[in-house]
Amino acid sequence: MVSNIRAVDPKKLFLIDSAGALLSAMMLGFVLTRFEHVFGMPQKVLYTLSSLACILFIFSLSCFLREVGNWRRYMKGIAVANLFYCCITTVLVAYLNQELTALGLGYFVLEIIVIATLATFELKMAFHGTYTK
Repeated sequence: MVSNIRAVDPKKLFLIDSAGALLSAMMLGFVLTRFEHVFGMPQKVLYTLSSLACILFIFSLSCFLREVGNWRRYMKGIAVANLFYCCITTVLVAYLNQELTALGLGYFVLEIIVIATLATFELKMAFHGTYTK
C-alpha cells in the first residue's frame, strides 16, 4: 500500500472512507435492488446493507468535517465497523449463496475485498500513523 503511513492525512482517509460508504449505499440501495434478478440478493437484504453503509458514511463524513481530537480512536472505530460490515456481508453471502448469481457473488466478494483492505489500512494508520499538522 503506502510505504510511508506516517505521511497520510487522517482527514483524507476519513473522506475516502465516506466516499466508499456512499458508493456502497447507492449501489446496494438503488442499483442492485433494481436488478435483483441479475445479482440474486433479495431486496430486503440489499436495503439492510445499504442502511448500514449509510450509517458508516455519516460517521466517516462527520469525522472528516469536524476536528476530532483523538483521531486514532475514531479511525479504529470506523475500521472495526467496516470489518463488522464485511463479516455481516460474508455471512449473508454464505447463507444466500444458492440465490446469488455469479455476478452477484462477484460483486459482494469484490466489495468485501475492497472494504477489508481499506479497514486494514485504517487500523495500521490508527496504530502506527504519526500524522501531525
